[in-house]
Amino acid sequence: MPEFLDLHGKTNKAVRAAAEAALRAHGLHLGQDHLLAALWERDGRTPGELAATLNVSTPTVVKMATRMAEAGLLERRRDDKDSRLVRLRLLDEGRRLRTPIEAERRSLEDRLTASLTSAERDNLLTALAKIHRAASGLIDGPVEH
Repeated sequence: MPEFLDLHGKTNKAVRAAAEAALRAHGLHLGQDHLLAALWERDGRTPGELAATLNVSTPTVVKMATRMAEAGLLERRRDDKDSRLVRLRLLDEGRRLRTPIEAERRSLEDRLTASLTSAERDNLLTALAKIHRAASGLIDGPVEH
């Protein structure tokens, strides 16, 4: 296996496992933090809008929202102007999680990058952004330079 792909795969698994464990302490599953963050940014989005924002399928958002509604984090409401649309709205518990989840994510990022110098961290973020653009281009079309 090519060196980059092997190391990336191992790293991705380890980082995901660490993030899952950190989120579990707050009653969340991996990915639910991203859905919450999108609603913290703009509450009342539709599942389709959230799917586009999170780069996942609408059924993935619907499944996540169902679990999160059962946990008392959000609710589904019909749109006031178009009853065909459903909007996801945060409940108090979903809003309350913002501070601890953002702190948890910062803490995890700090622990993961603690052995890096500031320059190494900046270079890593720059390199990852370039790799993300290249990978997205392989899926979506030409790569932006």
